[in-house]
Amino acid sequence: MLKPFFFTLGLVNSVFLISIFLIRENHLALLQRIGWVYFLLAIPAIYAIFLVQKEKDTPRYTIFLVIFLAFLAVEALYDWILKIPFRETMDWRLLVPYVALYISMNYGFVVMSWKYYSVRSGIILLVVFVIQIIANIVTHV
Repeated sequence: MLKPFFFTLGLVNSVFLISIFLIRENHLALLQRIGWVYFLLAIPAIYAIFLVQKEKDTPRYTIFLVIFLAFLAVEALYDWILKIPFRETMDWRLLVPYVALYISMNYGFVVMSWKYYSVRSGIILLVVFVIQIIANIVTHV
């Protein structure tokens, strides 16, 4: 049950991020009202950690889920709690941990699904990740 759940979480995460990037470009006020919904993905991520323990699966899942939760925490801290305009100021001390967690989180979803679930699911997540990167670049330039 863990592997399809992990794949689904990765897919939903990417779809959320693509939507956020696209909404951000022309409807920033809307995103500021509903963007918090993205953080609800912490609930299934925590549940997945329990699934890893229950199914006695590789601890790599837990590692990548913790990275995902860390990304959500940093995102919440920067954007919602402290309201730091780190994307506009381009302060490397804020950007480096954020971007490292962002890349690591996406890498984990793609690679873990590819290696431990199915190549097809990994390719799907890779394609969606590429779309996510394109949406991210286009809306942040």
